[in-house]
Amino acid sequence: MPTPTRTVEAAAIADAYSLGPGPWTVTPVTRGALGRIWRLTGAGSSWAVKEMLFGCDEDQVRREAQLRDAAEELGISAPRLHVNRDGAHVTRLETSAVKLYDWVEGRTADAADPAVLDWFGRTAGIVHRAGVGAEGPVNDWYERCPDDAEWKELGERVRRAGLPWADELDRFVEDVVPELSAWVGPSGDAGLVTSHLDLQPQNVLVGPAGPVLLDWDNAGPIAAEQELARALFLWSGANEPDTGRTRRIVRAYRAAGGPGEIRGLRSFSMLFATAVNYVRVQADCAVTPEVTEDQRAFGAEQAVRCMRAIPRLDAVEVLAEAAATA
Repeated sequence: MPTPTRTVEAAAIADAYSLGPGPWTVTPVTRGALGRIWRLTGAGSSWAVKEMLFGCDEDQVRREAQLRDAAEELGISAPRLHVNRDGAHVTRLETSAVKLYDWVEGRTADAADPAVLDWFGRTAGIVHRAGVGAEGPVNDWYERCPDDAEWKELGERVRRAGLPWADELDRFVEDVVPELSAWVGPSGDAGLVTSHLDLQPQNVLVGPAGPVLLDWDNAGPIAAEQELARALFLWSGANEPDTGRTRRIVRAYRAAGGPGEIRGLRSFSMLFATAVNYVRVQADCAVTPEVTEDQRAFGAEQAVRCMRAIPRLDAVEVLAEAAATA
């Protein structure tokens, strides 16, 4: 990961959340597609600060807080999203927008651990059951792929920038995108739930009290079967599927009252859409002059990595069959 070119303002954050006089320090932890995580430390305590790298939709943050709080009431452990002294979940600093969470100690979930798989299936089922009856629209990110004109324009920009993976992107667009896009379509209004929308192992930490579900930023409506299908791919070994994991998750999900039911490749529309869209967004970031150098480098690395790990139809077919026979 490129070295951060700046740091969030520790004292300003502590002041905004009335944390006390300090002294306060921030250290970088990790970054994702939309934000960077810092650890804020002082007064014998720690907090997680999420710096939003590309702006922040405050309505979306309210949905995140509502779903996270509702999930906690159902027994799902998740870091608390704090409000600042003005009662807002987002704090605007001089150079960025940030959110403040409880710091969680733990290790990344082991997707091969049967106990963790049981927990995940049960958790997904509870969240979906609680979110039944959601209304759309579903964000295009989850049910639409870029069209030919969008890919052409992006490919030309990547080539003009002289990036070494321009030919690889062209082959990806010509060979892979049409195959996956054919299975992507609207969710419709039936069967929508309000859910987390990023249920992957990297968003689960296992601490002394058990697993904790992180990163509720994307909360919104989706077809239950589609989020379940994407999660099965990510938790079952991706393109090297372990069908034992798949069946275990599905059984725990059903036992918890989860409403999603896998109905073949069409159920994996969200998986295909998000995988393709992620490549496009990161490739676009790699050639956008308005973002920082480290953001462009991150975009380039992510675009190449994800083109090479894109879901394969044969692997997804194996998952679909395993889910249907769980």
